[in-house]
Order: sequence, then structure tokens, then C-alpha cells
Amino acid sequence: MTRTGGRLLPLVVLVVAGLLLVASIAWVATGRMSGQAGPGQWGPGHMGGPGYSAGPVEDLDGAQRAANGFAERWDLGVGEVMEFDDGFYAVLTEPDGSGATEVVIDPRSGAVRIEWGPAMMWNTAYGPHRFDAPEGTALGEDQARAIADEWLADHRSGEQTAEVVAFPGYYTIHTEDASGRTAGMLSVHADTGDVWYHTWHGRFIASTGHETDE
Repeated sequence: MTRTGGRLLPLVVLVVAGLLLVASIAWVATGRMSGQAGPGQWGPGHMGGPGYSAGPVEDLDGAQRAANGFAERWDLGVGEVMEFDDGFYAVLTEPDGSGATEVVIDPRSGAVRIEWGPAMMWNTAYGPHRFDAPEGTALGEDQARAIADEWLADHRSGEQTAEVVAFPGYYTIHTEDASGRTAGMLSVHADTGDVWYHTWHGRFIASTGHETDE
């Protein structure tokens, strides 16, 4: 009996290991299919989980509805919504109206996700690094604007800073061209002063509160 048990033990271990491997693969695949993992979303404990999709979005009103559907899951509101060539963008707000985080809305599917870039990597309240965030912020709004203006002068001549929105751990600043039309946006890290330009939006078209920019 002892010798037989010795032969069976390695076999049992292999079978159990195989079952665990299959279960792990199935769990990962299910998570990806349901929107629990992937670009723009977090795993357990972060703002994310199953993705929210409102169906195709054709205009600012549709983007607003999609953003509202996502924000309600986290007891947040929706501030400005913007339309660009490459999709829609929205600011999510805290109950007091302050900035919470930023999301993007896919016009084809209506899928709403945390915006890649600063909202993912720098947000100290809704991002994955919130437990590593320093206490307080080193830079005020005026300092962030000055850093942004200097960066624009060096890298995107013809653009200047406009509206500043404070988010946990960073600022997002809209930019304008010489005629005062919205050109894009960039973010400034509130602790290090690093600058991250939002290159993924494309040309600005319109926003809630601004007429179509043709």
C-alpha cells in the first residue's frame, strides 16, 4: 500500500496542478471578455470592473448619457463632455463639483473607460497608485499653469493654456490656439511637475458649454 501510494501521489499532484492551470486560464479569459481587465480598466479594488457600454454614441448628448451611466456606479457626477475626431471625453466630478477623474467614450460601442495616461497613472484617489501617493500636493494651480505654458512654448508653439481642472494628484489644462479655439489638453503632475500631453484625442470638435469648433 505504501509503495502504491508513493506512485499515485505525483500523479495526483500533476492532475491538481493541471486543473488549477485550466481554471486560471478560464478566469483570465472570462475577465477580459467581461471587461474586467485591459486598457482603461482596473482590477478588483480600483475604479473599473465590468465595462459599461451604452451602445453607439453619435453626439454630445449620447456621450453625456453614457458618461452618466458609468459615473452613477461610483456616486459621481459628470462635468464637461467633449467631442474629438477620435471619440468623446468627459470629466467625472465629486458630489462637491471638484474633479474626480477623466473618462473616454468609444463612439462605436459607447464603452466608457478611465482615460489612459494621467487618469490611470497619476490619479491618487481613483488610480492604481493611490496608496503610494504623497500627502498633499507640491504645486498649486498657478504653478501648474506656468509649467504648462513653458512646456507648450518649447513643444507646441502656438498653443497656450486655458481652463485648469484639478484632479487628485494632477491638473488637466485645456489649451487654445492664437484665435482662442480649443486645441487640446495636457496634464501636469501635482507633485513632480511632469507634463503629459493628451495626443490621443485628435482634433477638437465641440463640447458641452462650447459651440462646435469648425
